[in-house]
Amino acid sequence: MQSSPRTINVVGAINPVRALLIGAMGTTCDPVVVVEHRKPQPYTPSPWGDFFLSHQPCTPSQLLSMKERARVKEEEVKQIVRDTFASSSDMALKLELVDTLQRIGVGYHYGEEIDDLLRAVHRDVQALHQEGGCDDDGLYVTSLRFYLLRKHGYRVSSDVFVKFKDEQGNFASTDDASCFLMLYDAAHLRTRGEEILDSAIAFTKIRLQSVMDSLEPELAREVQCTLETPRYRRVERVEARRYISVYERKAAPSRNDTILEFAKLDYNILQALYCEELKALTIWWKDLRSRADLRFARERVVEMYFWMLGVVHEPQYSYSRILLTKFFKLVSLIDDFCDSYSTTEESEEFTMAIEKLALTLILETACAMHKKLTIILTHLHLLLQIDGRWNEEVAEQFPAYMKAHVELVKELLIDIAQRYHAEVKWRDEHYVPAKVEEHLQLSAPSSACMHITNLTSISLGDVTTREDIQWVSSYPKIIRGVCTIARISNDIMSHEREQACMKEYGFAPEQAKGKLGMLIDEAGMDIVEGCLDGKQPMALLEKVVCPM
Repeated sequence: MQSSPRTINVVGAINPVRALLIGAMGTTCDPVVVVEHRKPQPYTPSPWGDFFLSHQPCTPSQLLSMKERARVKEEEVKQIVRDTFASSSDMALKLELVDTLQRIGVGYHYGEEIDDLLRAVHRDVQALHQEGGCDDDGLYVTSLRFYLLRKHGYRVSSDVFVKFKDEQGNFASTDDASCFLMLYDAAHLRTRGEEILDSAIAFTKIRLQSVMDSLEPELAREVQCTLETPRYRRVERVEARRYISVYERKAAPSRNDTILEFAKLDYNILQALYCEELKALTIWWKDLRSRADLRFARERVVEMYFWMLGVVHEPQYSYSRILLTKFFKLVSLIDDFCDSYSTTEESEEFTMAIEKLALTLILETACAMHKKLTIILTHLHLLLQIDGRWNEEVAEQFPAYMKAHVELVKELLIDIAQRYHAEVKWRDEHYVPAKVEEHLQLSAPSSACMHITNLTSISLGDVTTREDIQWVSSYPKIIRGVCTIARISNDIMSHEREQACMKEYGFAPEQAKGKLGMLIDEAGMDIVEGCLDGKQPMALLEKVVCPM
């Protein structure tokens, strides 16, 4: 069913981006002003406003002082790491140090030392397994080792937990909630068919829920947090902020004050960097809004930045965060235009213009339809230089590795535009798929997680190869899993997916939500399996998993 036509009055006027369109891009798109009688769907304004234009978490002198102290503490912690890994025979102490450094947010400083340790641990586990032996470690150490090894892409058998089951196949009872808590986290790094881990999750969940009221307050809060979101699925920087407070409340010797101080300094230094990036993005967004009426779209630049921060949080990836935020904020404007504002005809014309990827045609189409689209596409052009003409001023802003993948970025833009247009046709046809899988075949890729992963891979530079980027573009199972989780988690209350699930299985609404939860778990298993196959570097796979 097609939408009814609308009236548009077009008059000549000064185009606010004329200077951008002439010379740098060489287009002759005539200036227009579009007066519309259709009201855009109202969205709640951003609660952030201009906050980051003036916000400074610390003064420049304070930041300089923190950086100097952090350099000292970083070396002190490095010595702690080396001494512990080299001299201690206590496996639990070594593994707990790795776990602490990662949860508290400073593990990225010691990646080489951590990788060396886990490689040695995995080698010992494999040697013992080949000899048919069995270690005498308890449930806590076994679970922590399993968790860390699988988290870092090492394939280790779930049979290590068999010895903790009794003759009836149940896990042996223990009064130590910390053991079950660690087992619960470890078991979530399962793959399809690992029944012992499936049963471990079910058993430990019931056990932890039953003892929560009798636990010490601090442990009870940790159990509650884990039951809500297993550790593997948490955003690293959010977990770092939370765990710094948790670690600070620990009593000696469980707490190392040098590690704690370094974690606080590192967190505050990165926070200052993030605020500077948000200031630059706020200026960029205000400039974009001043050139076009964008009331039809969600004003969520800070939230978009937070998403990208979850993908690449390390300080050396400032360029990646800003690029990703700008690109996907512009993509989200196109999404909002197609999803809640355009007619089917407009969406189709716009998508065809993007498929041509000829700047003049895109801008002519946009000028004929909406001034706002001219602005959006102009900024996309400046951001990505999609016509391939690199003047010196713009070229200086782009690293060589970005220029080498211009064609792939074009393909990403075309792909996401096509997917948004397909959703428009579904919308206007009032189409509800008969099967959930049919719905996810379209809606999961339109979550843009594959596109985020690919653009992230490109922006990381030397971390990834052309083969790695091509692998992401092939939409392998691990990427499909990430997209599925992102789509269902984002739209768990969506009537469309709910209706598809109810239609396919004859479920009531609550049953449908439960089935969607099972699909999330299954996609998570595919992600873990993808991380364990060893075909791609973990530096890339870690960024693949992050959009989840």
